[in-house]
Amino acid sequence: MSYLVLNNLTKRYGAAAAVDGLSLSIARGEFVSLLGPSGCGKTTTLQMIAGFVEPTAGSIVLNGKELRNVPANRRGLGIVFQNYALFPHMTAAQNVAFGLEMQGVSTAECADRVADILKMVGLTHLADRYPARMSGGQQQRVALARALVIKPSVLLLDEPLSNLDAKLREEMQLELRSIQRTLGTTTVLVTHDQSEALALSDRIVVMNQGKVEQIAEPLAAYEQPQSEFVGGFLGKANIFKTEAEPSAVTPSIRIGEAVLPLDGVPLPVGSVLVRPEKILFTDAQPSALPGLMKTRVFQGNHWLCQVSTSVGDVLVIRQNDGVAVPEEGTAVHMRWRAQDMRAVLSSQLKA
Repeated sequence: MSYLVLNNLTKRYGAAAAVDGLSLSIARGEFVSLLGPSGCGKTTTLQMIAGFVEPTAGSIVLNGKELRNVPANRRGLGIVFQNYALFPHMTAAQNVAFGLEMQGVSTAECADRVADILKMVGLTHLADRYPARMSGGQQQRVALARALVIKPSVLLLDEPLSNLDAKLREEMQLELRSIQRTLGTTTVLVTHDQSEALALSDRIVVMNQGKVEQIAEPLAAYEQPQSEFVGGFLGKANIFKTEAEPSAVTPSIRIGEAVLPLDGVPLPVGSVLVRPEKILFTDAQPSALPGLMKTRVFQGNHWLCQVSTSVGDVLVIRQNDGVAVPEEGTAVHMRWRAQDMRAVLSSQLKA
């Protein structure tokens, strides 16, 4: 059942639409990410939910109540900003307690709730430490605890992990998801980080120039993108132009020199997307696309390869599983399964 409903939400600045007719229904306890490049409208959407920006049109309904006329400080939402916005003159415990004090919670209850949430985020031992003496990850946990301790109806996260280094960011993704599942807090995350959205979300809303390109669960959004934009933004992708191959015995399409049997997959002629990790190196055969290994980069657990072909450069990702990867300058052939191709439409929007 829908808990937070955005209906035709729109924000215009003059003739420009920062958000254009966004509609989205979020269930209680769901974790939804707004994902897209800078300027796509995701932060403006979050700010309209929070009450910091007035919508031009549309509605924001939370648990059956319209929020548009409710002041930001009375919406009961928890917010974590990119820069954490901690009070430098307050300890971790005092920062976390601030929202409870504003709500008039008793001293005893406040102390208990602060202690409980600090324990949940693993900061009990830093309760009396000031932000300046904390690491970025510790400050992020304090900000998260401060937002959660008030038991918000919805938790809003505005790029909360972007200031952390890669290793700590991955650790905090696991921590954040675990806490959200434990508490069951309805959560909306704004991020431009595709891996973060894939790792954390129940559903992803991919946005481009103020409009929604696709709403789907992470696996579906990645494996079944509805447009070239979604496919290219959610991870690496190869887009191939195809044409029917009438000379083939079975229904087939041609991509460059390769004639690929469809094997019952109903792909229309047009553009198809193939993920780099779905492509294998193989021997010369009619269904394999020939090319020349242009560049290969070792990235620890995998190799990222760029192969020059008659249809343009092709990206290939091969796991570091002990199997040798062709050297640069080597002639190669590539193949992939028909079911690993996804027919995609050219987005009407350009990133």
